[in-house]
Amino acid sequence: MTSDTSTEKNQPAWSDNDLAPGADPHAAADKARRVEQMFAAIAHAYDLNNRLHSMWRDQAWRRAAVRLAELKPSDAVLDVACGTGDLAMAFANGPVRPRQVIGVDFTLPMLAVAQNKRSTPNPQSSTPSPPRPTYHAADAMRLPIADRSVDVVSIAFGIRNVADPAAAMREFHRVLRPGGRLIVLEFSTPTNPLIRFFDRIYRERVMPITASLIARDKSGAYKYLPKSVNTFTDRAGMLDMMRTAGFNDPVIKPLTFGVAVCYRGGRV
Repeated sequence: MTSDTSTEKNQPAWSDNDLAPGADPHAAADKARRVEQMFAAIAHAYDLNNRLHSMWRDQAWRRAAVRLAELKPSDAVLDVACGTGDLAMAFANGPVRPRQVIGVDFTLPMLAVAQNKRSTPNPQSSTPSPPRPTYHAADAMRLPIADRSVDVVSIAFGIRNVADPAAAMREFHRVLRPGGRLIVLEFSTPTNPLIRFFDRIYRERVMPITASLIARDKSGAYKYLPKSVNTFTDRAGMLDMMRTAGFNDPVIKPLTFGVAVCYRGGRV
């Protein structure tokens, strides 16, 4: 999907006009192309920026998502928009190790990072080796996975980047077995006014500058990311989207004062 033309390489994925007050990046007709372009540009520094700008909480959020999935040793896990593989690795290395972990993403440079940090079995260990995640290029809206073939579908900080989140939700429901679980980890707006105030200053004023400097990014990725949070659906809207796709009894678990939220829904 990524163009090799020098013109595209020299153009930002998101211009200041695209992210101006009142603009909605989710409405861009070519959102998928822009998202792929920006993640390709920041893949080399993605993990570092995640650690620094979450103040090392991002891995704790992923571990919370794994716990909420209530894994069984017989489970097959599909991590969608897996990026650099952090959540896939958290599933593979968790206290209950599933039999299989598959990661899919449509940005090849992100998948390359994930491939380079796959866990290696330790022959000296007395505990069973974790499953080695396998990674594949795929679109969240067109998963190359058979109907009712996995037990857990997860997506961390990716649902808002999908061109059509509702279509992706329907795909998640399609590939889950009855009794399967959907886990969605996403940023949110804190409900506490004071925390919301400081979170917005940090997310909109500080992080775009420091993250762009660290990544040496000119794609506009770290200007888009806070804008994409502010213009995406709220918690109630996410629950409605899950119900509409067929997931029952969706629940919310706020994390770190509500800066992030983990959603869980069941597949009947």
